[in-house]
Amino acid sequence: MPSTEALSNIEVLERFHSATNSGEMDLVAKAVDDLTAPDLVFHAPVPVGATGAEALKRVWGVLLRAFPDLRVTVEETVAEGDRVVSRNTVTGTHLGEYRGMPPTGKPVSYGEIFVFRFEDGRIAEIRGVVDVLTQLRQLGALPS
Repeated sequence: MPSTEALSNIEVLERFHSATNSGEMDLVAKAVDDLTAPDLVFHAPVPVGATGAEALKRVWGVLLRAFPDLRVTVEETVAEGDRVVSRNTVTGTHLGEYRGMPPTGKPVSYGEIFVFRFEDGRIAEIRGVVDVLTQLRQLGALPS
């Protein structure tokens, strides 16, 4: 059974996913401000020219402009101590520019796994693996 700390961290992550699933960038930005540590360490190879919480906001801005109906469905959560691992399925429709591609109108569905480390009830570090290959194939940017 997860500890009280682990359950609290899961709750924070659920609040974050709720904001991202709203499709409202203002809510996502507020969630980043409220739920992440000021010195958030965001490990991701994202070319957004920023670090920490600002990088996370910019990534979500790019995603929501490209996929306004983006939805993260949590398939599995494992929590222990200050870590929460979330295995997700992401779905959306490509309705805006993404990675230099004009909108295709195509649906995408791909997997991702993120490890979140918490400090004082806030997300302090994020590491993730996103199946961008599947995403780009579904958009027609790469051969199947």
